[in-house]
Amino acid sequence: MVKILAFAGSNKEQSWNRKLLNIAVAGAAQSAEVTVVDLRDYPMPLFCETLEAAEGMPASARQFKKMMLEHDALMIASPEYNSAFSPLLKNTIDWVSRSEEKDEPGLAAYRGKVAVLMSTSPGGLGGSRGLVFLRMLLANMGVIVLPEQQCIPQAFNAFTAEGALQDESKQTAVLQLGVRLAEVTAQLNSKH
Repeated sequence: MVKILAFAGSNKEQSWNRKLLNIAVAGAAQSAEVTVVDLRDYPMPLFCETLEAAEGMPASARQFKKMMLEHDALMIASPEYNSAFSPLLKNTIDWVSRSEEKDEPGLAAYRGKVAVLMSTSPGGLGGSRGLVFLRMLLANMGVIVLPEQQCIPQAFNAFTAEGALQDESKQTAVLQLGVRLAEVTAQLNSKH
């Protein structure tokens, strides 16, 4: 069975992007095993090669990297910070990209993974500008990023009290992101 690691690049208590992620997770969970994690549970210092050389990879970064290595695909809901993705998400990506052993292939936790991206924000573009940079970064690291994505504007009134999207067509589209990620990953895995 396809294994998907799902997380939001947000550390807000009531994160809109975690709500959005949960919708896509429901779609993927119909045919895949989905592990949802909260980046707040994996605190990492700001990446610094001097710190890495002195102390090695932090335990939380090592745990997160191990999970990524054990999963076939990534589902990421990313808030937009000043037209880019969050510093929390960038720092996590940077730590996990590091090789711990001399013979470990570079970017081992990323190469060959499949990912789907989504975003919601208070603005009118729904976080789409930040996904441009995230898509480029992940693709440069060897991740197959699906062309489908969803960006939900006006996050402050986009969700029901239960966490669904008010707009039923958007709700269906986000659910389909999860379905599609599971389908494509299964197809690619069957060819190996």
